[in-house]
Amino acid sequence: MTFQPLTRAPRTRRAVAPLLTAPRYEILPLPGALEATEQLPAGSVVTVTASPHKGLHATIDIAEDVMAQGMRAVPHLAARQFRDSGELSEVLDRLDAAGISEVFVVGGDSQHPAGDFADGLALLRGMADLGRLPAEIGVPSYPEGHHAIDDETLWTSLHAKQDYATYTVTQLCFDADAICRFAAEAQRRGITLPVVVGTPGVVDLTKLLRVGLKIGVGDSLRFARGNYSVAGKLLRPGGYRPDGLVRKLANRVADGHCTLAGLHFYTFNHVAETARWVRQTHRRAA
Repeated sequence: MTFQPLTRAPRTRRAVAPLLTAPRYEILPLPGALEATEQLPAGSVVTVTASPHKGLHATIDIAEDVMAQGMRAVPHLAARQFRDSGELSEVLDRLDAAGISEVFVVGGDSQHPAGDFADGLALLRGMADLGRLPAEIGVPSYPEGHHAIDDETLWTSLHAKQDYATYTVTQLCFDADAICRFAAEAQRRGITLPVVVGTPGVVDLTKLLRVGLKIGVGDSLRFARGNYSVAGKLLRPGGYRPDGLVRKLANRVADGHCTLAGLHFYTFNHVAETARWVRQTHRRAA
């Protein structure tokens, strides 16, 4: 597939380039994931999600293999999947042995905690208590809110997490204005974590549904819970492409109205189309 130019405006092109300099590609811990990541340039950042359906060690297994491919693997550590600090220490040992120095800490989608860590902040504090905070730690944030957590609680939690984290990735959002309002509000509230924007990559409807059947729809579309407009955009005929959102974000960055640290693509394990789009768009913007 050949992609049409994202934009012809030089100012917007210049703003697009840094957003795409080091994109992050998120994959699900499924068979075939490694065939997908083989298509990325060496050194690409590949994050591996945490799935209650597949379990904690499925994420770590894939992250180790991705690292061995020459990528920069970032496993998601879901607080509710850990029993205790002993299991946490064992997982951190595995990551150290694989040369993995970055993690993404989430609360997790399990209804009940498996042990001592009820949320992401508790897991971050658990790692700190062990004296074993990884060098780089990402945490989630929510430009359009959370279906089960009020906004003030989200802000309080994010503020507390920045004592341990080094960046935040926004949950899926198609609204450039909402993303930039969030980034500005974070600064106003004294949150200094760089903001990485979470967006779908080039998503094909058939492939998305196939992944959903493999891992469980609740896992593959976890971010769409309580937000039917998100699911509608992903499931529309013809699929989804990030051109429009990236163009709008670039315009706001160029205008000085938004400070962003890069893009994080939800790929649903179909990496090739998104990686090709990134290469072509970045080449035109550079």
